[in-house]
Amino acid sequence: MSAAPQTPTDAASAPAPAPAPRTAKRSLALALLAGAAGAGLALLASGRIWARGSAVLAQGELPRTVTGADVTGVPGALAVVGLAALVAVFAVRRAGRIAVAALLALSGAGVVAAAVLGNADTAALREKAATAVGLTGADVHHVTHTGWPWVAAAGGLLLLIAGLLALVYGRHWPAMSGRYERTPGGAPGPRRAAAAPDPDRPEEIWKSLDRGEDPTR
Repeated sequence: MSAAPQTPTDAASAPAPAPAPRTAKRSLALALLAGAAGAGLALLASGRIWARGSAVLAQGELPRTVTGADVTGVPGALAVVGLAALVAVFAVRRAGRIAVAALLALSGAGVVAAAVLGNADTAALREKAATAVGLTGADVHHVTHTGWPWVAAAGGLLLLIAGLLALVYGRHWPAMSGRYERTPGGAPGPRRAAAAPDPDRPEEIWKSLDRGEDPTR
């Protein structure tokens, strides 16, 4: 007997096909690289000079500078949150992984927004000028901005990309293996015999990246 034809309802309810192992592995490696690089860029840019200006004195002008941390502490703080989420996304499964991936993406978006807004902010520079002059509301002349806010924004964009990759492909990524096996009573039992390393696990991809190898090959 021939099989019954598949109805549109059955086709709609059928699970979506899983991506090829190579696609999942590529997305995992790309998310690790993008997330780590993005957090590093945002943290680096937060400590660099974002703006320069001159406080006006009776005797002349006094040059002042402000770093990203002086302007706003948001990029640096969210970079740390994003880096923690990048690690945590491999320690949880199912709904927990989706939640952590969303946190990673939101951290990247927050870094981008804070960096773009901070690029035009002169409040921190005026505050430093007021401290130098000793007068509230001191004026600042010759204000210039560096490119470091945009470096922070680029780091936030990379974190956002890592989060989106985790949201789309994260359910197909492997989770970090437990170090100890649990006995029925809940106490940690003896470790199993060492098995051959799985090249698709996150920790193995990290090791290959540290060795300068391309884990997607």
